[in-house]
Amino acid sequence: MSENEFCLSSGERIPIIITTRRGLRNITLRPKTRPSREIHISKPWLTPTSAALLFLEQKRKWCERIFNNAPQKTTLKPNDEIEFLGNSVLLLHDESRRGNEFIKKTDGPCVLIVGGTIDMFERRIKDFIRSQFLISVKQMIHAVPREFWPRRIAVRDTSSRWGSCSTSGTMSFSWRLAFAPQDVMRYVVMHELAHQKHMDHSPAFWKQVSELYGFGVERAKRWLNVHGAELHKFF
Repeated sequence: MSENEFCLSSGERIPIIITTRRGLRNITLRPKTRPSREIHISKPWLTPTSAALLFLEQKRKWCERIFNNAPQKTTLKPNDEIEFLGNSVLLLHDESRRGNEFIKKTDGPCVLIVGGTIDMFERRIKDFIRSQFLISVKQMIHAVPREFWPRRIAVRDTSSRWGSCSTSGTMSFSWRLAFAPQDVMRYVVMHELAHQKHMDHSPAFWKQVSELYGFGVERAKRWLNVHGAELHKFF
């Protein structure tokens, strides 16, 4: 159990994790809402813990807003209906099946029949969405000129970054983008592909993003800024 706690106005007590780092010049705060709700504080070597806690208290309104706005986790059950990768999907469970079956429909919600025991229901849904997300990302990438293609594509579950591009040519994407509208997901993919030409966020970079994405890039970017936290609703 954490030695220190941050008490929200609602009465919820958030554990505070304090670490000391050599070479750090300033105190940094990182509120985390998943997978567990915690506040991580990094402080310089000679900074006392009391100063770090005082700094946190000065940022109280900001921290309260982050935890209050974070979506509450929703547990998925058989007969629930969710949306991912542009499809409305009805979730069914059939314990007699060893695998999953996805039934695409045009006159109503698609159906995902999840096999295995009920305790693995959510895990199998999550794995299925991750695998389909990777397929969709590859399709979007292969729709642009080959010179923008990455050497490797990785799927991750990050809390603060939707995508990244390394100098080695590896691109990583948060699979939670599967819950975003397709044009928003494509915006993130085009954003990272543009880094193949510009490893910065200069005007030239944003021009490249617009060229790859086409009309509506600002709308997709704005949606992610406003609704991004909602993509962590499940699992």
